[in-house]
Amino acid sequence: MIILPAIDIKDGKCVRLTRGDFNTAEQVAEDALETARGFKAAGAEWLHTVDLDGAAEGRRVNAPLLTKVARESGLAVELGGGIRDMASVEYYLERGIRRVILGSAALHDPAFTRAAVRRHGERIAAGVDAMNGRVRTAGWLTDGGADYIELSKRLEDMGVTTIIFTDISKDGALAGPNFEQLAALQEAVSCDIVASGGITTLEDVTRLAAMGLYGAILGKALYKGTLSLREAIATAV
Repeated sequence: MIILPAIDIKDGKCVRLTRGDFNTAEQVAEDALETARGFKAAGAEWLHTVDLDGAAEGRRVNAPLLTKVARESGLAVELGGGIRDMASVEYYLERGIRRVILGSAALHDPAFTRAAVRRHGERIAAGVDAMNGRVRTAGWLTDGGADYIELSKRLEDMGVTTIIFTDISKDGALAGPNFEQLAALQEAVSCDIVASGGITTLEDVTRLAAMGLYGAILGKALYKGTLSLREAIATAV
């Protein structure tokens, strides 16, 4: 299982949210690039990044900083937040981002999602973010009107091969991931599943790896010190 440490950017700063609430934004690191380099030194190969302002506004906001991290960190970087047209997809892929994550667009614009997958294949992932099983979009601010498994099946039909699933109620809460919803999703689709939200302890990582998931995103646990990135990577192998 791949371990992806996370860097979320709001107002140009590295922050973590609790349960997706922008009002809880807490700066957790001084410098995104140096933080990414630290993750690489600990053994990471991938980095998960989110342009939180972009997710809320539906456009590229923190792109210069995030593409700099992709070019200079030595990590394979996936990026989500505000990617809603082909121009944005290609902007990022041409500037060092290894994989882009479609969130709101994956729900609201299936024609664009299909076209992006046809053109870029496995470099397109989809983010499925849910509260009580209901998908939320636009930086988790809006009810998307769909069940998380229903949307995931539609994404699979569109050709998406990687789904990043976040239980918003767990995100940043340091209370463990939603194993039940992850297991149900793993059974429902053949896509590679990346777990996001709530991963707190080495035991969480061990359990997710035993489920056969493709990846797990570590955020607040790394910044708060409840989990060692180096140990998580060693455990997930």
